[in-house]
Amino acid sequence: MCGGDGPHSYVRNSSYQKAAIECAKGKIKEAVLEKLDLFHMRSDLSTFKVADFGCSVGSNTIDTIQNIIETVKLKYQQRNIKIPQNHLEFHVFFNDKLNNDFNSLFKNVSRSIYKHCFIVGVPGSFYDRVLPRNTINIGHTSYALHWLSKVPQDVCNKKSSAWNKDSIVCSDLVEEVSNAYKVQFKKDMGDFLGAREEELVPGGLLIMSGMYLPNSVPMAHTWKGVAIDMIGDCLVDMANSGILSKEKVELFSLPLYFPHMSELEVVKQNERFSIEVFERVIHPMEGLPLTNDFIASLYRAVFHGLIEEYFGDGVVDELFDRYATKLATCSIDFQSRDKVLQYFIVLKHNVH
Repeated sequence: MCGGDGPHSYVRNSSYQKAAIECAKGKIKEAVLEKLDLFHMRSDLSTFKVADFGCSVGSNTIDTIQNIIETVKLKYQQRNIKIPQNHLEFHVFFNDKLNNDFNSLFKNVSRSIYKHCFIVGVPGSFYDRVLPRNTINIGHTSYALHWLSKVPQDVCNKKSSAWNKDSIVCSDLVEEVSNAYKVQFKKDMGDFLGAREEELVPGGLLIMSGMYLPNSVPMAHTWKGVAIDMIGDCLVDMANSGILSKEKVELFSLPLYFPHMSELEVVKQNERFSIEVFERVIHPMEGLPLTNDFIASLYRAVFHGLIEEYFGDGVVDELFDRYATKLATCSIDFQSRDKVLQYFIVLKHNVH
């Protein structure tokens, strides 16, 4: 993500993600009040630990954590759990990759909101363990698990039938490419759940929100698929103009994958957790016409770091100038496109 708080930063261009998080707020509150079993949770109830995995920067993660904390306080009141005044402490762990802009994140944290709350940044991939065993009461992740740990190896191999030469994302139009991404997604989701199983206390909750596709819908038929493919088209145009290496563009793919509904079975098959909630949610902005400027700013903020890391400095400005022009001349028909749906899942760490 693009750090800082400038005009192209993720902080200023993540309202689409914020809408999804706002949509899930009520569901999170309901799940914590109904599913969190404080009396059977094997932990000290005077200290409650919450982690947000894939926190990025800005107010989205802060608002989510605030919602969880306020709901946990309400749960304590409802269950008549007596903790001496000022003795209930919250430990909050914000996790994201090493290059996340944690400085900007912490600048947005208001200490007045987090009274008796102690906050830590935890850099590292959430596909591995990032926290001590049996420490977390509630883990949360939103809009993060469509980012794979890596691009599948065969997707960038010219000698492989899974070489993704015609797209920078899994469009679901080439079976071999789709299969490579499916295998990577299944492995990554298994690794994510395995790491959380070690970190959560028995009885702890894991709350997951993310995007998926209906089983019969290819990514290429959604507006997101069309919009991302346009970025790929602009990269090809830059290669044809001699600005970028053609070979480098041909071998570029994003570690981005929206699973189909059937692929979420990997969550249901996991024996480390019991499924408390497994629901489909429609993004409040999905299907609504978005302006070209909105789309360009959204994807610039999201892909800035990946593109700059791969192609080098000075590419992002030229690329998204071209992208804005292409969007203006090839407007996306949102009404005719298939929808990307959102899942809301709550898992409880099994008590052995």
